[in-house]
Amino acid sequence: MIWTILLLIVAIALFLFGGKMLGNTGKGESLVQKCVNLLAIVLIAGCVARLYTPYYLTSVNPMILQDMANGLQEQQNAEKNKAIRKAVKSGAESMMADAPILGNVDAKNTIFIWTDFSCPYCRRVHGELDRVLKERNDVRVVVKNFSIHGDLSDAPARAVIAAKIQDNSKAAALVEALMTKEYYTQDDMKDRAKLGEKVKASVLKFAKEAGLDVAKLEADMQGEVVTRELANVRGMAQEFEINGTPFLIINEQAFPGAIPYSQIIDALKK
Repeated sequence: MIWTILLLIVAIALFLFGGKMLGNTGKGESLVQKCVNLLAIVLIAGCVARLYTPYYLTSVNPMILQDMANGLQEQQNAEKNKAIRKAVKSGAESMMADAPILGNVDAKNTIFIWTDFSCPYCRRVHGELDRVLKERNDVRVVVKNFSIHGDLSDAPARAVIAAKIQDNSKAAALVEALMTKEYYTQDDMKDRAKLGEKVKASVLKFAKEAGLDVAKLEADMQGEVVTRELANVRGMAQEFEINGTPFLIINEQAFPGAIPYSQIIDALKK
């Protein structure tokens, strides 16, 4: 800002006194004087614009900044959706291969959701998705278990992926149980050293209730398929710049956050 003011002073001085310094003895000097005056005018206009613009944007019409920010965000979202559409079109099968699927597994409309069973917002959006699935048979939800909360997330994520190895419908039942029931208590949180063990015990209990072979499930939780799917979840999250949960991709369009039923339905229409 200081340099702009100094340049403005120099430009004004050049406009006022440039001719006197050059003199006025002939046509050549007159042409040079005009050029100097023109340069001074350009510099003055540029400096005034540079000084006035911040004031205008912050005091006179600050909504322009908001409009610019919104426009930039829309542009970034458009670019992200373009990348997501390309990735989903080319890699949908691998994204679904090891992941639990809710609803009609052969449905034409696909919703991918990056979710965490310990996330309250994920539980909320699960209820909205469950409502969609109960009303429509042309939608499937592919559950991408984004294990981001350590002991609270790890065993549930591994268990539902391992459950699909046995039976997708039983994996879906386990997802439902983990999303609608409490699998840890506040008392469990007090002893962090045993938290993972207690969470796992609750998860295996739910798995047994869902009709799964618990011994096989526990072995598969450390197996190649689960490791591959967790890597796929994290790899795609990095590619799509997913930093938290829930994050939905509905028919190749991205929706971060716990969006409501109405927005899910609108997205399915596109």
